[in-house]
Amino acid sequence: MALSASLQPCTAPAALRRGPWVRLRPAAGTPLAAAPRRERRLATALPPSAQQQQEEQQRERQQQAAGGSDPAPSSSSSSSKPLLAAAAGVAAAAAFTVVGSPVAGAQLALELHAEPANALSLPTWMVHVSSVVEWIVAMGLIWRYGEVSGNPRWKGLSWGMLPCLGSAMCACTWHFFYNSPELQFLVALQAFLTVVGNCTCWWAAYRIYQWSEQESGTA
Repeated sequence: MALSASLQPCTAPAALRRGPWVRLRPAAGTPLAAAPRRERRLATALPPSAQQQQEEQQRERQQQAAGGSDPAPSSSSSSSKPLLAAAAGVAAAAAFTVVGSPVAGAQLALELHAEPANALSLPTWMVHVSSVVEWIVAMGLIWRYGEVSGNPRWKGLSWGMLPCLGSAMCACTWHFFYNSPELQFLVALQAFLTVVGNCTCWWAAYRIYQWSEQESGTA
């Protein structure tokens, strides 16, 4: 008797049978109420933003089926704009951070001022510049020796070395502009000044030799 009584169905109050899920049922006449049961379960489980997007997509489908005007842009495209703007801002900040660093700034400067393949190396430039400086110092010392020795023909040797200095300046100028074809005339000018400088130096040295012969003959 006690076993049969325990197997009888338990009757619960009507409030418990309804349960709290009755509140989630959509009202009659709404698009969500006309949707299938599975879509309604998904809609109630989605967050409010996704639910609004789904409702707007349903409105667009209804407008397209009715042949109305062009549907309004979906909220997905409008919501993607802030995301794109944020991504662009992050990329710009990252680029500014990388470029702002000293190492990246130096690399960028080297890329912007990259020299061609025919550019002279730093040791080669040191040789060119030091040769020009040595030639100028030699001209000054020879001029000074002409004043001290009382032989003015030594000063003529300084003048004779001047065309060779011009030849060196032509070569340095042409290399400075990366051997530009527009400055090709500097090559011919350098060769001409070299020939002229060799001749003037020879003539100045010969005059110094004559002076020494005269001095030795008079002595």
